[in-house]
Amino acid sequence: MVDLLTEDFDVVVRYQGGGNAGHTVINEKGKFALHLLPSGIFRDGVMNVLGNGVALDPENLMKEIEEVRAKGVAITPDNLLISDRASLLMPWHRQLDGLEEERLADKKFGSTKQGIAPFYSDKYQKKTVLAGELFYPDELKDHLKDLMEWKNLTLTGVYGADPVTEKDIDEWIRNCCEKIKPFVRSAFTFLKDAQGAGKKILFEAQLGSLRDLDYGIHPYTTSSNTLAAYAPIGSGFPGADIDDVIGVVKAYSTCVGEGPFVCEMFGEEADALREAGAEYGAKTGRPRRVGPIDIVATRYGVEVQKATMIALTKLDVMSYMKEIPICERYEVDGVQTDEFPFPVLLSKARPVMKTMPGWNCDISGARKFEDLPVEARNYVEYVEKQIGCPIKYVSVGPERESIIIR
Repeated sequence: MVDLLTEDFDVVVRYQGGGNAGHTVINEKGKFALHLLPSGIFRDGVMNVLGNGVALDPENLMKEIEEVRAKGVAITPDNLLISDRASLLMPWHRQLDGLEEERLADKKFGSTKQGIAPFYSDKYQKKTVLAGELFYPDELKDHLKDLMEWKNLTLTGVYGADPVTEKDIDEWIRNCCEKIKPFVRSAFTFLKDAQGAGKKILFEAQLGSLRDLDYGIHPYTTSSNTLAAYAPIGSGFPGADIDDVIGVVKAYSTCVGEGPFVCEMFGEEADALREAGAEYGAKTGRPRRVGPIDIVATRYGVEVQKATMIALTKLDVMSYMKEIPICERYEVDGVQTDEFPFPVLLSKARPVMKTMPGWNCDISGARKFEDLPVEARNYVEYVEKQIGCPIKYVSVGPERESIIIR
């Protein structure tokens, strides 16, 4: 969706999260799984910004840049900017992520082990390095030495792991950080000037509403704020006014990782939907957990995002179903509810289901809403009414052109 929308924008900004999830993009240049790069990177003339709210992993960012460049996409300081206030994800953050998941064992969070939780923990302890510090090597060396001494207390004393050495850090700076320096400058200045010049700016989130640190399914969330309200702060442009919020909603539910999933499918029913939708994590390759659309959770997502319009994606995936299952309400302790429960109650919630007739035909060629079978139109209109937000976009395939704009 972001790849599609960038046609109408001049700037695309990632404002939170790191390389722990992926956006699969298919266009005329090929198929890509983006993790850190903003999805506007494929559009000529679009500036892509990694804001200060991003967990900036220099090593994995450079790998991703090289992979995308290998398919003929130009990435230079003319179309990619890294905020000088973005904190750098250190090698020890990934190490700590894996060590903590091992310690938790069967109580693990299902982390992607990309260092995200340790990174944001350190950020809010003010124990990270800003990208702009790369231009001040003497101060950077002293800062990193202090951080390394502090972090080694945890690595060795808590987990019994080997300490990080100055040689390790020097190699990391030389092999990874030096390569990102040409992209680093003030996102605040750039975005302020872009708005002043009348440029159109699109803020791109990573992960959904229920993974938000404050409003998600705590503690099975990510470690940053995924909501649109955080975009001005995490982008580097705190004075930005948000005009529209486009919520991206699959026509069914998916989840990677641990945590409650009220309407989860199991067995052959789940396998069929997973295979039809190719539901495997873009970062991890893990099979996604799947289920029908969850009206309660989706309505909650619309509310916390203050969405002004919805993009309903992958409607074509459900074309094999004779009946379309829908989680219409929850039942908690014997009482039906339309409200999304407090996190500790989610384990008690049970789905209240209904079905609608399926359409049982290929809809991937539809380009107008009227081209869809009546059963598919009824499903879209039902979801729209239930979540209380207009569905403007309906995708019937992964390609840019496989879209219905209502």
